[in-house]
Amino acid sequence: MVKRIIILAVILVAAVVGFNFQRQGTGQSYAQDNVRSQLDRFVEAFSYVKQYYVESVESEKLISGAIQGMLSELDPHSVYIPKKEVEKVTEEVEGFFEGIGIEFVVQNKNLTVVSPIVGGPSEAVGLLPGDQIVRIDGESAYGITEAQVLKKLRGPKGSQVALTIRRPGQPDTFDVVIVRDKIPIYSVIAAFMLDDGKTGYVYLGRFAKTTNKELDDALTRLEKEGMESLILDLRFNVGGLLDQAIEVADRFVPGGHRLVYTRGRVPGSSEDFYSSNRTRFRPYPLVVMINHGSASASEIVAGAVQDLDRGLVVGQTSFGKGLVQNQRMLRDGSAMRLTIARYYTPSGRLIQRPFDNGVIDYYLEAYEDERQEPADSARQIFLTLAGREVYGGGGITPDTILTDLKITRFTGELIRKRIFFEIGSSVESSELTAFQDFPTFNSDFVVGEKIIGQIATLCEKYELPFSQEALDKDRDYIATMIKAEIARNHWGSEAYYQIRVMADPEVLSARELIPEATRVFSLHDWNIHTH
Repeated sequence: MVKRIIILAVILVAAVVGFNFQRQGTGQSYAQDNVRSQLDRFVEAFSYVKQYYVESVESEKLISGAIQGMLSELDPHSVYIPKKEVEKVTEEVEGFFEGIGIEFVVQNKNLTVVSPIVGGPSEAVGLLPGDQIVRIDGESAYGITEAQVLKKLRGPKGSQVALTIRRPGQPDTFDVVIVRDKIPIYSVIAAFMLDDGKTGYVYLGRFAKTTNKELDDALTRLEKEGMESLILDLRFNVGGLLDQAIEVADRFVPGGHRLVYTRGRVPGSSEDFYSSNRTRFRPYPLVVMINHGSASASEIVAGAVQDLDRGLVVGQTSFGKGLVQNQRMLRDGSAMRLTIARYYTPSGRLIQRPFDNGVIDYYLEAYEDERQEPADSARQIFLTLAGREVYGGGGITPDTILTDLKITRFTGELIRKRIFFEIGSSVESSELTAFQDFPTFNSDFVVGEKIIGQIATLCEKYELPFSQEALDKDRDYIATMIKAEIARNHWGSEAYYQIRVMADPEVLSARELIPEATRVFSLHDWNIHTH
């Protein structure tokens, strides 16, 4: 049986590498024989492990490990995706899943609703942030794991699940029956006008199949609300679909300009992508925010905006991923993502960082603060459409470097333990009677010492070392986070982001740079057509 598995594995590998058994000369024969000898070596090792390893090993585990090892020799972004993880990866790209529609955490062994997803079935039955799900279809949910939550709450559209809910401030639990539905995974996490009444803000979290439509809807709404300039926040956006990055860039760049191009080894992997001839949006000043966590598709958008002088790129140097992957499904339901091309910004920049020191260093180095420093003379210089100097290699270097907010390790632990969420969820509606709507709450509510004082109590509850010094240092940030959680609990996720964003010093700095973004855009006599 083992021999048959080995032969099958060799046949499958041969199919993948694309054997051509028609000998066409000595060189061709040598290459084929060399591949055969390497596969023979693999079969020999596989057989030895199967026969002599101290414990019985599943063949599937060995083959999966071999594929993972093979891809790890190529680059950090060529990866194997096990069958059990394919569904999750597909959901992120497709932009939806089927379930009840909640963001949740398992807080102190209690399954707790962070927020019902807007338009989803949980919102329809009235679930609120802070609600605890104590039973699922009659079974206790205490001590449930996140993996078990997904298994129990997700399911086919139209199926039902019965939940028992404990709501803070109410003495008795209550039951709800929720009909599962298709739940969107949003790309536009938040979109609203800043308090100057002129600047629109859009936080784009990913590039999935629905990104372009979501962005269109957001921009249309903001234009109706009087938007005269836009901050597009791509911080911590790790990328996604190439075609959606092109669509997003096309929303802002007038027609006929190359937005990005790819170059690969095999036919079909080298393409040039241009902006279309028409845009439905006005040519307002644009600031794009990036940081160390902005990668791939985010860098394509930022690179196009910068190289074509369409706006201003601000923040910290981006991640530096200039490789394009193609996902291929394998016969057993698993998948592999293989790098098939490099991509280049309009000026010709390849922004891929070196990965010679291994995967761990590759990811750690991306978040080193030294990478915020302006590029030195050793880096290759490229020119934008208007002749401004930009730098190649190592990510997108912003036009203006912004210092990102630093918090203490203590505050980081409070976030990790979800202390702010717990405090925000504990504030009842009766305590907010003086703030009848969100605008009033946003402008007038102050997180006082009584609320801040709960931190010490919760640190004792969760056996966290309390630091008054760190609390004093981060007090403004902590107060903002608590206020944002209170807002989410009573007015939803967009209220949460409005409070966080309006206290974000980087966003406020970006807004001050709108005049410079306008100056950069005016370097060209753009021929704009809108409809």
